[in-house]
Amino acid sequence: METDLRSTNGFLASLPDDEFELIRPHLLVADLNRSSVLIEVGHPFKNVFMPHSGVISLVVKLLGGERIEIAMVGRDSMLGALSTLGDPLSFCEAIVLIPGVASILDVGRLRTAGSQSAHLREALVRHGQAVLAQAQQAAACNAVHPVEGRFARCLLRLRDLSGSDSFVLTQEQIAEMIGSRRNAVSLVANALQNEGCLQYRRGHIRITNPAALRKTACECYRAAKAQYDRLLTSDM
Repeated sequence: METDLRSTNGFLASLPDDEFELIRPHLLVADLNRSSVLIEVGHPFKNVFMPHSGVISLVVKLLGGERIEIAMVGRDSMLGALSTLGDPLSFCEAIVLIPGVASILDVGRLRTAGSQSAHLREALVRHGQAVLAQAQQAAACNAVHPVEGRFARCLLRLRDLSGSDSFVLTQEQIAEMIGSRRNAVSLVANALQNEGCLQYRRGHIRITNPAALRKTACECYRAAKAQYDRLLTSDM
């Protein structure tokens, strides 16, 4: 693993040097290719993923064929933290939404490292809780808030994770993000464009006014961000 990559992932950067050395020799770097499925529902985690760039979408598939995004993981955290502490089976599908690069680590090796360090185990718990908190907030959001506010929330989250104002997203991906049907995507995107929040053309989205987008976003963006910051930046 390139040493300078450590600082670009929140989990790795949070580890003291001695704890980082427990896993450093076993870290590999891999590309996150667009639309790649990293884990399927009911399958065991073999590796955990710590993105340095790009975004991973966690999606729940319903019996009727609907797919709804419940959380996103990016450079601030990791995918699969709780698999090292308990049941390794995934309850959702993990798909690369925005391509990038990630460090990957065998679950068993991370579990072994965690058994040698209470601080590392606590870090894994916090990162796992952060993803669960995001999923809980998304469930409440999709049940109550207007589609436009939900879409603004998701775009702001993407912006935080990727550090970019521009994204390439299919209508299907957007529908999954906002818990809506594809025929509503163009209406919502055009409404936000008319409000001066973004530019949208053939799957290319560029946030043009982040402040306006924050005003449009429902309360869940701020609530989930506060939970994330509390869990991932608190002293452990």
